[in-house]
Amino acid sequence: IVGAGPAGIAIARSWLNTSIRVCLVEGGGHRPESLSQSLYEGSAVGEGRFDPIRSRVRALGGTTHVWGGGCIPLGNGDLSRHDWIPHSGWPLAYEQLRPFYERASRLFGIEHHALADGSFVTPAGLRLGAIEHDLLEHRNFVRSPVFFGEVFREELARAPNVQLLLHANATSLDAGPDASHIRSLAVQSLSGQSVSLVARHYVLACGGIENARLLLLSDAVAPGGLGNRRDLVGRYFMDHPSCRLGTLQTGSPERVTRPYDRSGGKGTAPCFPELCLSDAARERHGLLNGRVKPFAVEGRVPEGIRALRELRRAFRKTVHDEAMALDGPLGSAHPTFDASATERSFGAVGKAGATIGLHPGHVARALYRKRIGKLPGAPQRVDVVGYFEQAPNPDSRVRLSDQLDALGQRKVVVDWRLTDLDWHTYRTAATIFGFALANASQGQFTTDEWLGDRSRADAPIHGTAHHMGTTRMSESPDEGVVDLHSRVHGVANLHVAGSSVFPTGGWAFPTFTIVGMGLGLAGHLHMLL
Repeated sequence: IVGAGPAGIAIARSWLNTSIRVCLVEGGGHRPESLSQSLYEGSAVGEGRFDPIRSRVRALGGTTHVWGGGCIPLGNGDLSRHDWIPHSGWPLAYEQLRPFYERASRLFGIEHHALADGSFVTPAGLRLGAIEHDLLEHRNFVRSPVFFGEVFREELARAPNVQLLLHANATSLDAGPDASHIRSLAVQSLSGQSVSLVARHYVLACGGIENARLLLLSDAVAPGGLGNRRDLVGRYFMDHPSCRLGTLQTGSPERVTRPYDRSGGKGTAPCFPELCLSDAARERHGLLNGRVKPFAVEGRVPEGIRALRELRRAFRKTVHDEAMALDGPLGSAHPTFDASATERSFGAVGKAGATIGLHPGHVARALYRKRIGKLPGAPQRVDVVGYFEQAPNPDSRVRLSDQLDALGQRKVVVDWRLTDLDWHTYRTAATIFGFALANASQGQFTTDEWLGDRSRADAPIHGTAHHMGTTRMSESPDEGVVDLHSRVHGVANLHVAGSSVFPTGGWAFPTFTIVGMGLGLAGHLHMLL
């Protein structure tokens, strides 16, 4: 198994303490490290703002080192073919995926939440606010407390039949003369060590970019790369494009921000609503899927409140969000103990406490506002940020450049392209969401100017590190790279796990589906072994 992210770890765990010998190959270490991370360097072209190195983590646990824990299943509305979306439709339905979602729920520690088609069942008493619109609906996600690299590290290390290789970078797959069978996997470390691994079956689980890259690099026998006879490997690259759609001016911002505030939640795996386009809206207006999150933007924060927040941050564990940047974990890839830093942190806590004491009125007013259901500080506006499904597009692709990394392997070029359907979705969704939020809060919504720019120049669109589609699943090799069992078309013992096999992405966070489908693949491989 190449890649010890959520897919690779989930599959490896399926054979814990069995007679099947498993080798789990990971290019990074236990924690993110700058040197290993540098192997993700590449270039990007196209319309969206994308940086190949800042959207992935090369370490045991993969990008779950910084994930927000968001789990939600895809529904039939995401998996079905739609006439207005070219190349859409999965060869699987929700009911076929449901048993794997149920198994994934146990692994994520969220099995007490009941599944629904494209959602989780709303917990009793959840207050969703005053938004009523036939083109919108609420879907619920559950926040998992599981960070794969931490939770499963020890059991993988103890398992007598699992060999975990860290700092082991897969560089190519060696195929037989007709490229119909893999004979070995070449692995190399940055220190110069190399080894050839031989197995009965191979699974690529190293992410939506690296899965395609490794297939393209393996071109010694198959010109253009393994599984690429029809030039489909690396194509249909998708992310979940995100952008601010506009701003809302209202005297009652809490009515549209509080229902979607993720700072609270009951239990270790709380459930939260997302405001989404309904299936009726998508069909009526010919749209891709999407959701929005309203963010209250504060003006000047009083000193007492600012100090109180600093004090709370010092004693509270950070809760990640799926939209958080990866700069923090990657920038501190080599953590060391710094006594002076610890002293500074104690000093900061003391200073914050003193500041609170000097401004008790600021704190009292904030607590009163919170008690009557208002935000602690009066916001200047509400930013409405959208997160969208991307239209499958064969011209949006991952390919190889002529530049080489530290291992002598060709780096990637991510050519991320959006279609007219993507732009139609952003403009139409801005109107639908903006009207509903303004109506619910007696406010006024103003669409951002860039949505009216037909030239699409300098559009503030960026990805959310959800890389999908580059080895898409299909019944026919003319339409995709892997079959319904995630086996590479035409290669008997090579499978691909992860969101690179997604034909379409929906709006949902992909990790839950990645693990569910990985468990399904593990079950299929059990039968083959």
